[in-house]
Amino acid sequence: MSEPGGAAVPRIPAEERARLLANPGFGKVFTDHMVTSSWTSGVGWDAAQLSAYGPLSLDPSTTVLHYGQAIFEGLKAFHQAGGGIATFRPGANARRFGRSAARMAMPQLPEETFVAAVEMLVRADQDWVPSGAERSLYVRPFMISTEAFLGVRPASRYQFLVIASPAGAYFPNGVAPVSVYISEDYVRAAPGGTGEAKAAGNYAASLLAQQQAADEGCDQVVWIDAVERSYVEEMGGMNLFFVRGSGSGAELVTPQLTGTLLAGVTRDSLITLARDAGYRVTERRFSVDEWRAGAEDGSLCETFACGTAAVITPVGQVKAKTGDFTIADGAAGPITMRLREELLDIQHGRVPDTRGWVHRIV
Repeated sequence: MSEPGGAAVPRIPAEERARLLANPGFGKVFTDHMVTSSWTSGVGWDAAQLSAYGPLSLDPSTTVLHYGQAIFEGLKAFHQAGGGIATFRPGANARRFGRSAARMAMPQLPEETFVAAVEMLVRADQDWVPSGAERSLYVRPFMISTEAFLGVRPASRYQFLVIASPAGAYFPNGVAPVSVYISEDYVRAAPGGTGEAKAAGNYAASLLAQQQAADEGCDQVVWIDAVERSYVEEMGGMNLFFVRGSGSGAELVTPQLTGTLLAGVTRDSLITLARDAGYRVTERRFSVDEWRAGAEDGSLCETFACGTAAVITPVGQVKAKTGDFTIADGAAGPITMRLREELLDIQHGRVPDTRGWVHRIV
């Protein structure tokens, strides 16, 4: 890793940065710097460089513009209660990035290079990490093919970049359950496809169904499997959990990783937290019929989605062509909120990190 010589000059003055941090929203404001590294066939990766955030120059024939070799990750940096700044499980993101690259016929970036690039950017732009409850710096590592060539084959050149964007609280007015629409017209991924890769094209293909959900008055779309069109897979870009029963005897069910859905870092973390809390956690197929029946007879008490941006999002209302239903009273459930607070406490350093998940940078 290498950094520019001398003191870096901020792209945005301190006064303007403070104004932007007061209400950053999500993904609209970007920090002063970015990290870049290039890979060339027969040569490998060059040293990552920290430079000013700015536009990329791409030839019109650049392969990513035509064949979509593009993958990304998302993780956050947080102010810690005792001082300093840390990220949450960056090694897990680095490993998933490698799996995505392999599926998309892209070169492997060493995990230690991924983590070091995140560290370099967060350290340089630490003044952009917002303070306050649930505020964070969202870090976006990504890789694109950059060869100027129109032949259909894996490219001979790639670029890895890391950018960052300050993020406000996902629920600034308190955690609010969302409404979801089960997509019966479209599927997110099929067996043998790219569902388990965090590939840009997966998100492009999801936008029409998301618009359909919005047209039905819902906040998010829920995907079902491509073969039997019966089993729940994901909510938008988030993993789902279903809570059967209540109290200490509750069971949390989450769709198993079959290769068609994303292996979320937040999902994996919540499975660990739930089991450590004494709940039974089952990874298995979970049908729409079982979801509806459990909601109607009261055996299914809570549903929540999880992901980097929102941590945990309660689900209150479900709409579908086959009939609508409500989860319990439509409010956020106690297990949902307990797990959400436990994970946030770890990420922000408010409780001891006994699992080695918090990666201190500053």
